Parts: sequence; structure tokens; C-alpha cells
Amino acid sequence: MELRQCALAALSLADPAAKVVATRALFEQSATLLIAQERLPEPPLLPGRPARPVLVHPAKVPRRSPFKPEGLAALLHAIAHIEFNAINLALDAAWRFDGMPREFYLDWLRVAAEEAYHFTLLHEQLQAMGHSYGDFPAHDNLWQMCEKTRGDVVARMALVPRTLEARGLDATPQIQDKLRKVNTADALRAVDILDIILRDEIGHVAIGNHWYRWLCARDALDPVAHYGVLVDRYQAPRLHPPFNEKARKRAGFSDEELAWLLG
Repeated sequence: MELRQCALAALSLADPAAKVVATRALFEQSATLLIAQERLPEPPLLPGRPARPVLVHPAKVPRRSPFKPEGLAALLHAIAHIEFNAINLALDAAWRFDGMPREFYLDWLRVAAEEAYHFTLLHEQLQAMGHSYGDFPAHDNLWQMCEKTRGDVVARMALVPRTLEARGLDATPQIQDKLRKVNTADALRAVDILDIILRDEIGHVAIGNHWYRWLCARDALDPVAHYGVLVDRYQAPRLHPPFNEKARKRAGFSDEELAWLLG
């Protein structure tokens, strides 16, 4: 068995439950696997994903109040969809980019396994509320940025973990505050799940920061200046305050980078 081919095989799985099992099993044995250094051919139809949820433009995803049971389920479904996409994003990083240090691949497999755990927690809570993943429409913005950066590992590290996924560091406490106001057993269970997700996502963004800076050092790039170049080149979304500065600093953002975001 070879690690990158196994990551690609897990990425190609359409069934969420099978993807979760394969991802967590791969991480558990990853330390013993060989890692190919050559570029691997890309199969069609990545990533593997189920026929549902139906994917629509972000503006067409219905907004529902979490103070109603259906709205709370829709909110948790949206977060579960993010976590499912995050499994795919981490698996894609683990198979796609050749010539990186072994630690790079192990890091992204660990991220994938933790995202699989997050998805499982959210899906189990959805099922306890009488719903399942796929019951509500969703959008595809996360994977679209993955597609844009498929040929540029520096851009991938800059614009997926430390841009799109880092937005979760800012948004999660605000979602938790709203769920505490809902104050039902399901909402408070969701707050506890989000505590786990926020704790782990700080580590995931830190991994993105580490490898982005490692690549910038390798290629003699200024990480702050080059980030702005990549945002423009790949039309990444501009992030707006308020930022969770405490969590972002724990994830490795420097004062200069935070000032750039605020600027």
C-alpha cells in the first residue's frame, strides 16, 4: 500500500460513511506506509460525493431560523457539509502534491481523520433530530477553491486552510452564542460539538500556516506580500472583521498578518 494512492482512493469514495471509515483507517496506518514522490495521474470526477445534497449557488441556500427545529437542523446540516468538504480538501492535499516532505502528507491525513470525526458527530446529531446528510441544499464554494489551486501548492495552503477554513475560527463562537440562546437540548449538544471542532480547527489552520510559510521560505517569497498576490490571482474572498484574534494567533497568524486582514 502507498499513502498517496490510498488518500486518492478515499477521496474518490462517494458514500460519506465509507469515506469516513476509509479516512480514519488510513490515518491509523499512515506511519507505516510508503509515500510516492512522483506525480500521480488524476482520475475524473473528483471528489467522490453522494447525489445529495443538491448543490446550488450560495445565495440560493435557504436561510432558516435556528429557533425552529427545521432551521436548527438546516444550520447543523450546513456545518456538516463544510466538514464533509473538509475531509475531501485534506485528502486532496495528501495525494495531489508530489515532492513534499513526509510530514506534509501525515499532517493532512491527520486533518482528514479529524474532519471525518467532526462530520460523524454532526451527522449523528442530525439523525437524532430526524434528519440526515443530504436533506437540505448546500453550496460548493470550498471545493471550487480547491479546483482553482490544484496546480499550485503554495496557493492551496494560503487560500484553503488559512483563508476559507480559518473563517470558521471567526464564525464558530458567533454560532455558539446563537445556539445558546436557542437553549434546547439539541442546540446545546451542538454547542459542545462546536467546541470540539473549534479546538481541532485551530490545529488545522496552524498546519496550513506552517506549510505555507515553509513553501514561502523554500521559494524565497515574502509570506505576507505573496498572500495578497494569491488572493488577487485566484479571486479568493476578502475576509471581513470581526476576527477571532485569539484563535487566529493560536493557529499561528502573526500580528503583521492580522493587520493585513484588518487593513
